[in-house]
Amino acid sequence: MPSLTIDRMRPADLDEVMAIERASFSMPWSRSAFLYEMERNRAARCYVVREEGRVVGYLCLWEVADELHITNIAVHPEVRRRGIGRLLLGTVLDEARRRGLRLVGLEVRPSNAGALRLYESFGFRVVGRRRGYYYDTGEDALVMQAELGSEEDRQRAAGGNRR
Repeated sequence: MPSLTIDRMRPADLDEVMAIERASFSMPWSRSAFLYEMERNRAARCYVVREEGRVVGYLCLWEVADELHITNIAVHPEVRRRGIGRLLLGTVLDEARRRGLRLVGLEVRPSNAGALRLYESFGFRVVGRRRGYYYDTGEDALVMQAELGSEEDRQRAAGGNRR
């Protein structure tokens, strides 16, 4: 299996990031939105996963106080189901735990079964619903959260879920 590396996203990565973004979402972020997150938003950090130098996935987040909010995560359609999203999310959550952060949250479409399975495997649970959140379809967003305690805490949190 080719080697994967995780780095901070750079403006030079945006052509590859934008190709993944457009292939992944019906409401893609703009190039300027990614630039803003990288260059102007002090609460934001964006990461890319590279395989043999090629960007194959990315994740953006906000860190506010002792919480993370995942704002965007995607993997190139050609390399999905190989654990790249799991590696990226797991790396970010492990680092947050090491730094003593306590909570991570995100929004996801109820129809995105693959993403739901990934998040649930990391102990995320549904804590709310934002009605009509996705304006392209009017679909609701599920609000999911996970406690960033120990691995044991995470397993316990994964026990119950409601959609």
